[in-house]
Amino acid sequence: MTVECIVYDEDGLTEYGDAAEAKAAQGTTWVRVHESDAGERRTVADVFGIHSLAVEDVEKDVRPKTEEFSAYTFTLVKTAELTRGEARFDEEIIEEPIGVFIGPDWVLTLAPGDDTPVGRIWGAVREGDERLLQRGPDFTAYRAIDVVVDEYFELLDRIEDQIEAIEEDVLVSTEIETVEAINGVRRDLLSFRRLAWPMREAVGTLARGDSDDVQESTEKYFRDVYDHLVQAVELTEIYRDLASGARDIYLNTVSQSTNEVMKVLTVVATIFLPLTFVVGVYGMNFDGGPLNMPELGWTFGYPAVMLGMALIAVVLLWYFHDREYL
Repeated sequence: MTVECIVYDEDGLTEYGDAAEAKAAQGTTWVRVHESDAGERRTVADVFGIHSLAVEDVEKDVRPKTEEFSAYTFTLVKTAELTRGEARFDEEIIEEPIGVFIGPDWVLTLAPGDDTPVGRIWGAVREGDERLLQRGPDFTAYRAIDVVVDEYFELLDRIEDQIEAIEEDVLVSTEIETVEAINGVRRDLLSFRRLAWPMREAVGTLARGDSDDVQESTEKYFRDVYDHLVQAVELTEIYRDLASGARDIYLNTVSQSTNEVMKVLTVVATIFLPLTFVVGVYGMNFDGGPLNMPELGWTFGYPAVMLGMALIAVVLLWYFHDREYL
């Protein structure tokens, strides 16, 4: 079923097969629409007098928000799940919108896709959770939004684990996959930040008592959710700084590795410079005349030159090693 209806109070709950019947019944009505098509959502919305623009906001990629209508309060929240790809750090955040509509004695949740977090609260109501049965629709909406926000911290914990793994790799590896992993984490944090900031403002509207559909006794619960979102935003900024620090470490490691290579190449070039000079001089083969090269006629000339070149190389190697260039 993609449309489920229950009516509950402190005495228990009753399930209905039709949204209109559930809305007309005595008690708190909760209609849950999930993994539904557009026709189902609009049919249920018409029963509760939901504006078509609010339904469109649930169906489109709109940032989280809270809006006041004459007969209800509309809050758009989004779930966030970190999905893993084929590569080690190939992950991205998948968002699913959920519309929460709070009326005088009813609450409606609309979700085009999966609403697993809300489903857990739905199950708690059906199992007879006394706190939910005894309180109004605003408390049910609070619990639904709260469980969505709680999953944000599970996502942030996974990102933190990724950052720790990257920090270990970045000290020993200069592979391109490392910087790709860093950039991937930074993209995930940026996506989550774009989600958490408007979520904080949307919940803040409910926590400040701006909505007539939220009782004063429930506002403190929404303030608690607001505090959690503030913490989530702060963690996002901290993790972004850590990711930036890991990137700086990676760039420094690459630069240091390049400097080491250049140092070795410089030493090799310095050693071969005098050897190249000696070979170049004897490569002229001047033989004859008053300014000839007497070594060309010496029996031990060739071994002497080779020995001298070897001696030069050994002396230079010792010098560079003594100066800790190698």
